[in-house]
Amino acid sequence: MPSARICLWSGPRNVSTALMYSFAQRADTLVIDEPLYGHYLRVSGVRHPGREEVLAAVDTDGERVVREVILGPSERPVLFMKHMAHHLVSLGRKFLQETVNVLLIRDPREVLASLVHQLPNPSLADTGVAMQSELLEQLESRGRPPVVLDSRELLLDPSKVLAALCETIGIDFDSAMLSWHRGARPEDGVWAPHWYESVHRSTGFAPYRPKTEPFAEHLLPLLAECRPHYDRLYERAIRAGG
Repeated sequence: MPSARICLWSGPRNVSTALMYSFAQRADTLVIDEPLYGHYLRVSGVRHPGREEVLAAVDTDGERVVREVILGPSERPVLFMKHMAHHLVSLGRKFLQETVNVLLIRDPREVLASLVHQLPNPSLADTGVAMQSELLEQLESRGRPPVVLDSRELLLDPSKVLAALCETIGIDFDSAMLSWHRGARPEDGVWAPHWYESVHRSTGFAPYRPKTEPFAEHLLPLLAECRPHYDRLYERAIRAGG
């Protein structure tokens, strides 16, 4: 069985794929890309780019995915699974007691400014931040507080933040995590052409640059809904400085 079974619960339009690529550079690690995506599309009915292709390509039975993938065997000591937090719907959460849970957050203003290009009218559920806030409260109440990563802090000092993450998880930091080859990876889900264009051009974590494009006014009420959840999570995030 894996010595570390890591579930990354991210919001969309974050650096979650880059973080998956980072862990994929470790010789001791197997990575899996969004194993609950098919389940989420089936039970929610949402229309995402490539929906029918995804439903045809992956297991849509969430309970089976939990049993056979998330809690299943791994050929390597570290198992790293990238999830979107909003995929955790209509599923029992008892399995979270058997995983190391990492919440990857991003300032909702930056999330929404990017997400609007794929989903013109996103909802609070689409951002994942309310689910992340709920997971934080639930896991803390059960004595298994998650690790919280903020994308800005990670990009400001990838080496320091990744080292702190690895120490918290109980694995050694590997400097190989800081870079990778340009292009797609075999672990990519079939949805990669719709979502992964920028990370496929990358060879490592890009320096943090705040978004400067105008913010869509119709998203301001949603931003106000997201902000308290994000602020609560950010208080617990690993910091690059200090």
